[in-house]
Amino acid sequence: MATEDKNRATAAAILPLVGGAANVASIAHCMTRLRLGLHDRTLVDDEALKALPAVMGVVEDDTYQIVLGPGTVARVTPEFEQLVEEGREAAPAPGPGGPAAAPSDDLAAQGAAIKAQQKAKNATPFKLFLRKIANIFVPLIPALIGCGIIAGLNGLLVNLQWLPAVTPALAAMASGFMALIAVFVGYNTAKEFGGTPILGGAVAAIIVFPGVANIDAFGQTLSPGQGGVLGALGAAVLAVYVEKWCRRWVPEALDVLVTPTLTVLISGLVTIFGLMFVAGEISSAIGTFADWLLSNGGAGAGFVLGGLFLPLVMLGLHQALIPIHTTLIEQQGYTVLLPILAMAGAGQVGAAMAVYFRLPRNESIRRTIKSALPAGLLGVGEPLIYGVSLPLGRPFVTACVGGAFGGGFVGLFNQLGDTVGSTAIGPSGWALFPLLDGNHGLGSTIAIYAGGLLVGYVAGFLATYFFGFSKDLLTEFNVSQEPAPSTIAATGGTTPSTTPSAAGGPDTPDPGADPAKAPAGV
Repeated sequence: MATEDKNRATAAAILPLVGGAANVASIAHCMTRLRLGLHDRTLVDDEALKALPAVMGVVEDDTYQIVLGPGTVARVTPEFEQLVEEGREAAPAPGPGGPAAAPSDDLAAQGAAIKAQQKAKNATPFKLFLRKIANIFVPLIPALIGCGIIAGLNGLLVNLQWLPAVTPALAAMASGFMALIAVFVGYNTAKEFGGTPILGGAVAAIIVFPGVANIDAFGQTLSPGQGGVLGALGAAVLAVYVEKWCRRWVPEALDVLVTPTLTVLISGLVTIFGLMFVAGEISSAIGTFADWLLSNGGAGAGFVLGGLFLPLVMLGLHQALIPIHTTLIEQQGYTVLLPILAMAGAGQVGAAMAVYFRLPRNESIRRTIKSALPAGLLGVGEPLIYGVSLPLGRPFVTACVGGAFGGGFVGLFNQLGDTVGSTAIGPSGWALFPLLDGNHGLGSTIAIYAGGLLVGYVAGFLATYFFGFSKDLLTEFNVSQEPAPSTIAATGGTTPSTTPSAAGGPDTPDPGADPAKAPAGV
């Protein structure tokens, strides 16, 4: 079957299981998930969706999220959008002899209640703020990944002194996006906060304009790019508030001239004579603190970060790290935090392998692990989290232990002077290898990261094998069962349909969707 036919077949299989085209209110995707806004949640057939070969799992947050994996989701989404559009056009008008326009009142009320409950659970001010941050940065991840890999290739060619005529062109490709990333952040920020996107981009462009080098602020000469993505974010948010104020007070006849002018003028002056300096100091402090933390307490810091990342993902709090990653990449060329956090996925893989051996009679769980393990090795952790470790309870905790030991291993080498970083956010697991960079050569960097993965696998396996099961848990689950563990709520576990999004990333999100995003797989 051609790739296009396969993607369309996947989309066609999903559509009726989410209630058909009439039940789809919105469609988006991040790195790994198809994110759907649904009119009536009760029309979704969760178990049939999970049984589809292309579906790795489902997660419900503010949107209904179907995990398809990196690459696949980007190809299935356009096909799904087209099918939804065709379905809406072909739907007969309601009336005598036609289908009902809506489900029964009872069913609709039940769906509305589920949706309201889920929204209330995830609508805390802090989570809503993090979701906005994720929605700003997640759409930038594909460009970060592409440019990051080109930068790594260019560095390899330069070190080997190969193709000297080509390396300047590769350097331009790798650096062009990063040189203007503030503009993209400003555009997305204004869009997310309800302003005119192009005005947010225009104000943020001031930060990277070479002419700011002729301006003094706070007794210092400004530098192009000073303040980076944090300054762009602040400038665009300010532009949104100025624009909204102008819309309220400027007469409609003058709005098209006055509002854009005042928005750029006021926001631009504050950016030049305030935000660039302040954001620059904050950005420098972030880089200095990250370097100090890993240089002085790398093993301990890595242990804590690697161990806590899975719970942070479950709570959606990992989204707060996205601007920090981006700031470090902008400043230093790579983020030293992501390779440590990626060890959480290694612990998850090791834990899943231990579950496989500890439950030899449970073909349902073993089948889930076999199908989800390749994705887990590539850094897509949702199928293993929601399908295996989290419903079982204890294995989720022991997976965190594996991540802690892997993170401690990588952190220790950072403390000893071997910096391991990633030139982009989003991937983890084996998929992070092409993006690795450091201060002691690519070979050393790859070896340390691979060693961390191995430690994470082994520690997660041993912790789960020996401490991941109580006698009651073994008695309950080491039997032949047809339902997958994701369909039950084991003692100490949580069903995937009510658990916050995890997300690659770096998807995933999305810092375009639920940032969850994230970026980053686990």
